[in-house]
Amino acid sequence: MKKWKQNLVAAILLFAISQSSFSQKTNSINGTVSDGKMPIEFVDVVLKSVTDTTKTVAYAVTDSSGKFTLENIHPSDYILKFRLIGFKTINQKIKHSGSSLSLGTIVLQEDANLLNTVVVNSQKKQIQKTNEGFVFNAVSNISQSGGTAIDMLKNIPTVAVDADDAISLRGKTPLILINGKNSAITNMNQIPASSIESIEIITSPTAKYDANAESGIINIKLKKNNLNGLNGAIVLGGGFGSKGRMNSSVLLNNKTDKWNIGLAYDNRFAGRTKSIKGERTNYFIDDEHLIEQNRSDQRTEGLQNLKFNVDFSPNERNVFSFESVGNIESQDNGETLKTDVFNSSNQFYSGNKRHSLELERSKATEFAFNYDRKFSDDRKSLNASITTSYNFHRENTNIDTDKYDENQNLIGDTFWQRTHNYEKENISNAILNYSFPISEKSIIETGYKGTFRFFNSDFQSADLANGDYVVNPLTSNIFDFNEQINAVYGLVNLYSGSKDNPKWKYNLGLRAEQVTNNGKTENGSDSFSNNYLKFFPSASVQLNFQSDEFLKFGYSKRINRPDLDDLNPFVDITDALNPHGGNPYLKPEIIHIVELNYNKDWNSYSFSGNAFYRNANNTIRQYSILQDNGVILLQPQNIGNTITYGVETIFGLKPFSFYDANMSLTAFQQRINAGNLEQAQDAVSNAFSWYGKLINNFVPWKGGKLQIIGNYNSSIATAQGKRIPIYNIDLGFQQKLGKSNARLGLVVTDMFNTLESGYKNNTSLFRNYRTSKSDTRAFMLTFAYTFKSDFKEKLLENQFSTE
Repeated sequence: MKKWKQNLVAAILLFAISQSSFSQKTNSINGTVSDGKMPIEFVDVVLKSVTDTTKTVAYAVTDSSGKFTLENIHPSDYILKFRLIGFKTINQKIKHSGSSLSLGTIVLQEDANLLNTVVVNSQKKQIQKTNEGFVFNAVSNISQSGGTAIDMLKNIPTVAVDADDAISLRGKTPLILINGKNSAITNMNQIPASSIESIEIITSPTAKYDANAESGIINIKLKKNNLNGLNGAIVLGGGFGSKGRMNSSVLLNNKTDKWNIGLAYDNRFAGRTKSIKGERTNYFIDDEHLIEQNRSDQRTEGLQNLKFNVDFSPNERNVFSFESVGNIESQDNGETLKTDVFNSSNQFYSGNKRHSLELERSKATEFAFNYDRKFSDDRKSLNASITTSYNFHRENTNIDTDKYDENQNLIGDTFWQRTHNYEKENISNAILNYSFPISEKSIIETGYKGTFRFFNSDFQSADLANGDYVVNPLTSNIFDFNEQINAVYGLVNLYSGSKDNPKWKYNLGLRAEQVTNNGKTENGSDSFSNNYLKFFPSASVQLNFQSDEFLKFGYSKRINRPDLDDLNPFVDITDALNPHGGNPYLKPEIIHIVELNYNKDWNSYSFSGNAFYRNANNTIRQYSILQDNGVILLQPQNIGNTITYGVETIFGLKPFSFYDANMSLTAFQQRINAGNLEQAQDAVSNAFSWYGKLINNFVPWKGGKLQIIGNYNSSIATAQGKRIPIYNIDLGFQQKLGKSNARLGLVVTDMFNTLESGYKNNTSLFRNYRTSKSDTRAFMLTFAYTFKSDFKEKLLENQFSTE
């Protein structure tokens, strides 16, 4: 028996050794790639000969555990490259003798030097933290099928989007960039969610970034494949809210060693409805004392988006890129507004029914030329770009108004009006960034950015008289606006301790911006000109307790320049009792910001906390002015000074293999001194606001993924009152089909149909209450399929999760 056992053990050992010898390639190279904490998937591993670096000998992509294997490698000297967007490229010289070579673990370092190169690549990370904020991976969001960038932003931590699609960070409108650049595509509904790769939230910008960012920067990075081979994806979706919706997407990309060519097309078509209720009391106008309004909208909208990119890399150190984006948007909106007016004795005074048909057509296009230069020292970099974008918007509105008495009988003839608003805008950027080391532990970043904006708006209003439309010169005009911003910056980055684990990190920068702008109306009713040079310092110090824990203190000076909608003086009269327009005489806000940030990562948990303080002069807020005829005109005004202080937290957890979640909360207090207003006593002087999100991800079974996202925004202070709270829950589900080449998804937005917007104003002259409810609850079913893909898992996740 003893001898039999010995023979059995010997046989097992012999079998194991033979299997190991059989399975192990004697001419292979293998290893594992990580970020120092966890494996990294989808890293390009490229093997090239030392004598000819233009020819690829072998190629592999790391799997979900970060492992790679290069097989059938002949003995020689090689250069092994590891590359992935968002990380610094590593070039490693190796000598292969012919036997199996294991390189162990290769650690990649994040590359946060360029705004448009930070991308979430790990499917296991929903949020990737950076020194200036975080990056939200669009792959991880499956609850916005067939939506737009607005829908995506609604479900990003710390970002607040109200029911009217107004975006805010920490209570203020952020600067929004497309691929790191200013764009004429300012309507986020013009960007399909399916075309978004990632969204970066920068809440602590340095002097490197535009100073026009009081609350921070949102950078939307569009998809661009960077892995070898021919790849493609097709996505089809359909569903309904109150009306039908559909969307589709096609993506093709081919990347060789020197060329990368991609083409993508998206579209979205939908029918939507909206209802609005309003009530206003004018305290000192006896006849038009109480106004009640009910509005119903019927809208059809369409969006088509085409994207093309080509990259050329003649060698390892130079990359030339061209990108173009074009979209066409259409929107037909029929509005019926019924108004009843009562006097101070609560007796019927007047009534009318106003119907308007708005036909909107927009065409936008953008072109970008980029150049990137790499050096043997990865601390040194050079990049330059020239971009230009155009937006052509046409809106024609036909309005008919009928008056009626208290018995709902028509009075007189129908009053006909029509308006048009034709807008042309061009924004161009010229950017140059250069960074270089001045010592072992210090790097200087410097650069130039020129932004050139041209805007023309032709607004015309005409009334029907004797069978002809007669232009009303009091409400018609042409507005021209030109602006140039020339900025230069310098930034010093220092650290103490070791390179891989610095103890202290310092950042000191200064940005100078020369601004020249002018605007005027054709009839000379409004004209302004500004020319000023301002300096914007920034500084921060960061203490790293350990590799996964740090404390950071920072200061920066920022500016909030009024945008074109704020400056355009034309008044929209679609609602005759509640018109709105711009104010060409607005001054920019100057803001001083102090922040304290703490970050800590555990194995299954992470926490990021930020305390902030802002002091803003010449605060810009929308302000309602009661006219003598009972009409309220809404215009932006420099109301005075505002002090804001608050906290912002993000907490991530993965307690189980089948569940992870992300919770965020932003709360802030505002103290407002509206000394610039005539009715300063009516302005809100003190307000507390908060909003939060909870993102839940479940893996109920193999190939399935469920996501439930909850949003809540508390009431937010306006200049004369507050907006009502908003809340909603979105759900998304995805199931892999077959061999994972296809997936089927179901999305339900605003499951309980709770999302609505509104505001309450209460002043000494009037009280105003208004609510708006759209058909936000919708169901979408989506099918996605990938083909001939070397990275089908990543592409499928990316396409399907957003489309």
